[in-house]
Amino acid sequence: MTKKIAVINDLSGFGRCSLTAAISVLSAMGVQACPLPTAILTAQTEYPSYYCDDYTDKMEYFRSEWEKMGQHFDGIYTGYVASVAQINQIFRFIDTFDTPDTFLLVDPVMGDDGQTYSMYTPSLLKQMQLLVQRADIITPNLTELCLLTDANYQNITQMKDSDELFSTIQELGQQLCKTGPQNIIVTGIHFQKEDGTKAMGNLLINRESASLFSFPYVSGSYSGTGDLFASCIAAGIARGDSISSVIQLAGEFLELALLDSVKEHVPCNDGVNYEQFLCHLGTPHF
Repeated sequence: MTKKIAVINDLSGFGRCSLTAAISVLSAMGVQACPLPTAILTAQTEYPSYYCDDYTDKMEYFRSEWEKMGQHFDGIYTGYVASVAQINQIFRFIDTFDTPDTFLLVDPVMGDDGQTYSMYTPSLLKQMQLLVQRADIITPNLTELCLLTDANYQNITQMKDSDELFSTIQELGQQLCKTGPQNIIVTGIHFQKEDGTKAMGNLLINRESASLFSFPYVSGSYSGTGDLFASCIAAGIARGDSISSVIQLAGEFLELALLDSVKEHVPCNDGVNYEQFLCHLGTPHF
């Protein structure tokens, strides 16, 4: 039977992010996406102007109606949340639908490049930390890992030695694993290889070990790349891929999309040209 994932995120008309990214990636990977919108936006929030219709008070309707239907989900996947109230709604959803054979993936969207997003507050961080403790797997970038572990982002990013950099990130991740997720994938880590070339790394961390997956550095910070990556991971877990193989697959997929977007001079707010590369996601990897 087709696997089903409840995807709790916003829907943005422009920006190729959040639910737009998740639905297309999950579908391409043979998994049914069941969207639960937290908000409807004309465009993602980095555009100079946008309209947002907050759906916090409507999230309960989805939970209660799906409960009446007797729905079961193979996975629950949460992305951008804008308030403590939304996380409280997510906790109620998890309490209803989380079963022994349901995984929870949390993408703790709070900031990037050492900067927090506009919706970030200390109370939101506290609730996000509690949500992360419930998760089986999380996909923070380095900024978000630092927020979750109260680490100094600037001190870490100033490390010149890549071995020291990744050892420090591994320690932070394993500290978080003690009270929370089984697996952490820290995404988009900038580092320099031994030959002097720039690279991007995704570090898979669990309680016992860590594995680095590196890809060539592509300039530009595009909307939605984190959503695309997390969606690949969620779909891969649902269809039975190994975590290592789906991290590699997601990295290759994003590299193709990023290279094409740079070539075509796509504005960063528009997100990457990923649609033509969805075909690369169709075959399971074990």
